Amino acid sequence: MTVLVTGANGFVGSALCESLSREAVSVRGVVRTLKSHPSCIEDIVIARVSSGTDWTFALRNVREVVHLAARAHVMNDRCSDQLAEFRSINVAVTANLARQAAAAGVRRFIFVSSIKVNGELTRVGQPFTADDLPAPEDRYGVSKHEAEQILWQIASETGMEVVVLRPPLVYGPGVKGNFLRLMQTIDKQLPLPFGAIRNRRSLIYLGNLVDVIRLCLTHPEAAGKSYLVSDGDDVSTPELIRRVATALGCRLFLVPVPVSWIRWVGGMLAKQAVVDRLLGSLYADIEPLREGLGWRPPYTMQAGLEATAHWYRNTKANT
Repeated sequence: MTVLVTGANGFVGSALCESLSREAVSVRGVVRTLKSHPSCIEDIVIARVSSGTDWTFALRNVREVVHLAARAHVMNDRCSDQLAEFRSINVAVTANLARQAAAAGVRRFIFVSSIKVNGELTRVGQPFTADDLPAPEDRYGVSKHEAEQILWQIASETGMEVVVLRPPLVYGPGVKGNFLRLMQTIDKQLPLPFGAIRNRRSLIYLGNLVDVIRLCLTHPEAAGKSYLVSDGDDVSTPELIRRVATALGCRLFLVPVPVSWIRWVGGMLAKQAVVDRLLGSLYADIEPLREGLGWRPPYTMQAGLEATAHWYRNTKANT
């Protein structure tokens, strides 16, 4: 039997497909454009998925589905109805795929959601858990929550096993977005005004996320569960910066600028949401993974950051 991976050319999808192929697992990847994959991976190109996509061929002989394809954050998004755009991909496409998967006899459907379903900030001493009342604040989080709800409905109607994973920020070789910008900023070795921040944030290394997904493909106790995932090593913003600088081999100048000043500057620049993420806490309770599935992150944060820094240096040297 075969594992179907959507978003197989993406940051997580590529790493997952390569990991599965090394274990001689039959993998079928759904991609928007054809790129090279290990020879044992069968690619199916679907240039644009929609709520009406016919998945019949892709689902042939498939026993498990890992659904990674999604509409994530889009810089300078000019859509007139951004929530509708998120829903058209993250909700409608997920529902259509899941219903067809159940009809095709798929045993288990793993949905990679987001910790944003829980919310944007945690209180001191109160990490997010999978049992918390969902409180998404942005359009992406709302759409992921709605997709989760539809999947549980489909599971109850069809008996297909659903597993939901909610990762925080994912980093690793090939990372883009905020984490790449953080590395680029640290690499400039300029003074950074974040030394006085006292918060706590969860991240997950790409290799650890892939390992969780692989475990959830087969573990009998994972069926019907939602899990928050992380490295299990929550850090403050300045501590993360120190660790990234160490991995990059950079000199670091952290200045203890008062948090109130950073908030004031953020307000003046209309960057309050960015400042809130920088200053606030967002961390996850992964004990259900440890206790229920016996999972331990195979990579430390240090190892993950070193691998990411190595990729960054090589990429920089070749550009």
